[in-house]
Amino acid sequence: MEQLATTWSSPPKLHHRFASNASLQNRRSDRPLLGFRRRAAPVKASDGGGGGAAGTTTTTTEAPAVERRPKLRRFHVSEGRPSPFGATPRDGGVNFAVYAGNAVSATLCLITPADLEQDKVTEQIPLDAVNNKTGNVWHVFISGDVKDILYGYKFDGKFSPEEGHYYDASKIVLDPYAKFNWEGDLPLHYPEKDLIIYEMHVRGFTRHESSMTELPGTYLGLVEKLDHLKELGINCIELMPCHEFNELEYFGYNSVLGDYKLNYWGYSTINFFSPMIRYSSAGTRNCGRDAINEVKFLVKEAHRRGIEVIMDVVFNHTAEGNEKGPILSFRGADNSVYYMLAPKGEFYNYSGCGNTFNCNHPVVRQFIVDCLRYWVTEMHVDGFRFDLASIMTRGTSLWDSSNVYGSLIEGDLLTTGTPLPSPPLINMISNDPILHGVKLIAEAWDAGGLYQLGMFPHWGNWSEWNGKYRDTVRQFIKGTDGFSGALAECLCGSPNLYQKGGGRPWNSVNFICSHDGFTLADLVTYNNKHNLANGEDNKDGENHNNSWNCGQEGEFASISVRKLRKRQMRNFFVCLMVSQGVPMIYMGDEYGHTKGGNNNTYCHDNYINYFRWDKKEESSSDFFRFCCLMTKFRQECESLGLNDFPTAGRLQWHGLAPGVPDWSETSRFVAFTLVDSVKRELYIAFNASHLPMNVSLPERPGYRWEPLVDTSKPPPFDFLSSDVPQRDIAVKQYAHFLDANLYPMLSYSSIILLLAAVEDA
Repeated sequence: MEQLATTWSSPPKLHHRFASNASLQNRRSDRPLLGFRRRAAPVKASDGGGGGAAGTTTTTTEAPAVERRPKLRRFHVSEGRPSPFGATPRDGGVNFAVYAGNAVSATLCLITPADLEQDKVTEQIPLDAVNNKTGNVWHVFISGDVKDILYGYKFDGKFSPEEGHYYDASKIVLDPYAKFNWEGDLPLHYPEKDLIIYEMHVRGFTRHESSMTELPGTYLGLVEKLDHLKELGINCIELMPCHEFNELEYFGYNSVLGDYKLNYWGYSTINFFSPMIRYSSAGTRNCGRDAINEVKFLVKEAHRRGIEVIMDVVFNHTAEGNEKGPILSFRGADNSVYYMLAPKGEFYNYSGCGNTFNCNHPVVRQFIVDCLRYWVTEMHVDGFRFDLASIMTRGTSLWDSSNVYGSLIEGDLLTTGTPLPSPPLINMISNDPILHGVKLIAEAWDAGGLYQLGMFPHWGNWSEWNGKYRDTVRQFIKGTDGFSGALAECLCGSPNLYQKGGGRPWNSVNFICSHDGFTLADLVTYNNKHNLANGEDNKDGENHNNSWNCGQEGEFASISVRKLRKRQMRNFFVCLMVSQGVPMIYMGDEYGHTKGGNNNTYCHDNYINYFRWDKKEESSSDFFRFCCLMTKFRQECESLGLNDFPTAGRLQWHGLAPGVPDWSETSRFVAFTLVDSVKRELYIAFNASHLPMNVSLPERPGYRWEPLVDTSKPPPFDFLSSDVPQRDIAVKQYAHFLDANLYPMLSYSSIILLLAAVEDA
C-alpha cells in the first residue's frame, strides 16, 4: 500500500501542515497484506462499494430507468489529469495517474490505517474508461480528508501468461510511481577523482550487539557510527540496496546453521520510490512514514560530515520473478511493457533472477529516469551504482526504432535483448539536466554474458566497477607470474580500458573486494570457498577467487602464516590507495572481517555478515590504524587522484635498478616514482616474490629517500607516522642502506619512500 501524507517531517520533530507533495509508503507487517500473500475475497458493499465496472446501472419495471448510485462517499471524485504519474497533491486534493495500457478496467483503492489492520478496503473508486483514461494512462482526482490514507490499484484484463499478461482484479498492486515527500540539505558535489568509496550494508553495519548503538541495524544506527567512517578517511558511502525489497525471497529453514535464510543483500526490488521500511527504527509505525525521515536524516548527517551517499540500484529485474512469481506491481499494471518477453510470453532472464526489466521501452525508461530524479531532488543522494548495468543497454521486447529514435533505421534487424550502440535509457540518464553532476557507476556486465568493461556507453559521465583491476591485483600480489605489466596498467588508472574512448582515471572504480566474494581477510586465508552454510552443498558462489591462503587453509594457522596474511592485507591496501582511479573499500575489511571463507553470503542476516565492532577495537592499533593512515596519505598527495592519466613527465618506471623496469613473464617486481606537488616525489615498490630483494633507488642530487611505509615491518612501524614511538630510531635503522641509495625489501612486501631535502633529512 502507499500512503497519502499530509505532513512534512524532519528529525527529530514532526511539523504538521498540508504537504506540497505526496508521500507514499509500502505498508508491510508480519501478517499477510491485501493482495500480497493471499488472494483477496470478492469485493462486497462492506468493502467500500464501487467494486463493479465504471458506469454500471440497473433498472426496474416499476419506474423509469435510474442510475443506482453508491453510498455517500467520503471523497469527491472527478476526472483528473494523465500527468504527472503517481499521486500528486494539487487544488486541495490529489491527482492519481498510472500507466496500464492493456488493462480493461482500473479501480483506485483507498484504505485508512484502521481498515488496513482489519484487511478492509475503505473505498474503491472505479475509473471510467472514457472520462478517467487518456491514451494508456488511467487518472482520477479526489478531494476530501486524505490524511494517512493508503492507496493501491486493481486492474482487470487478460490473464494470459503466454501473451505476457498477468491481470488479476482480485489483487491490489503498488503504484510503480509511489513515493514520499521530504525536505533536506544539499549534495556535496565532490569530483569523482577525489572519492574514497565504502561499500556497506545498512543493517549489517550496526546489527551486531558489539555496535552498542541505541538503534542497531537501522538508518539511525548507521548515523551513530558515521564518525568511524570519517576517521577511516571515507568521503562517500555506497549503500547496498535500500529500496523496498522482498526479504522473504529465499525464506526457508537452514538446517546447517539452524536459522532461516533471508534475502540479506536486497537485490529484489518491490518499489523503487520507497526506502526499505525494515531498516527504519520506527518500522511500520506512523504508516511507515518515519522511514523516509530516517533516510533523509542519514543523508543530511553524512553530508554534515563531508560524506556523500551513493545508492546501489537494481533496475535490471524486480522481485516479481518469472511466470511463477508473485504479482506485486509492474506485472499487475502491464507485464508486457515492463518486462522483456519472448513471443509466447516467456521471460527473458539476462539478470539471472527470473525476469529482465524492459529498460529501453519508452514507458520504462521514463520511469527509471523519474525514479533517479526523485532520489536526487527529494532525497539529495549523490549518485547511483547500477547493478548489472549492461541490461540497461539491451534492446527491448516490442522494439520499434521509429518509436525509440523518432525514425526508422535502415537495416534495423535488432531483436529483443540485442546490445544497442546508443541505448536510449543511458542517453537519457547521461544528458538529463536534473541528473547532471550526479555520480553514475555501472556494473558493466550482466548474467546473460554481456561484458562491457571499458566499453560501457558513458557520454563522459559514467564510471565502472573495474573487475579486471580486482583480478589483476589479486593475481600479482599473491605472486602469480605474468602480471607485472597488467599491474602497471592498474596503477595508472587502467588507460588500456578507458583512454582510447576519451575516459579518465576516475572512470575506473578500483576494488579488491566487494559484497560479492571473499572479504580481504578471507582472500589471504582460503584457497577454496566454504559455502556449506548457504545450504546448497557448496555448489553456489564463484569457484575462481584468485586467492591464496599463505600456506595453510582456514583461520587456525601458524604464527608465521598469520603474519604473512597481515602483510598481504597491507600490500593489497597499499596498492588500492596508490592506484589512479577511485578506490572502493568493502565494509569490515578495515579490521579484517571474516565470513569463514563463504564467498556468497546473500542469505545470511546474521553474524556472518555483521560488522564486528569488538574485532575492530581489537585491531585499532594494527590494521585499522594502517588503513586510516593510508587513506589520509592518499588524500594529502596531489598525485594520487589525477584527473588525467599520468605521463612520462610525472611517472617513471623502475626495476631492481632505476629506470630499468622488468616486464618479463617471470617478473614479480614493480616500482615507480611519481612527482607530487605536495610531497615532492614518491617512490613506490611491490615485491610479490617469495625472495627478498635489494633495490637500487633513483638518485636525486641534493635529496635523499626517507622511509614511510614498509608492509614487512610489524605495527606501528609498518607506517612511520609522526606519532610513532621511537620513530627516529626506526628511521636510523634504514640509514646505512639509504645512504647508499639502496633499500632491502623482504618477500611479499610493499614500500613507500618520500623524497626529502638533505638538510631536512
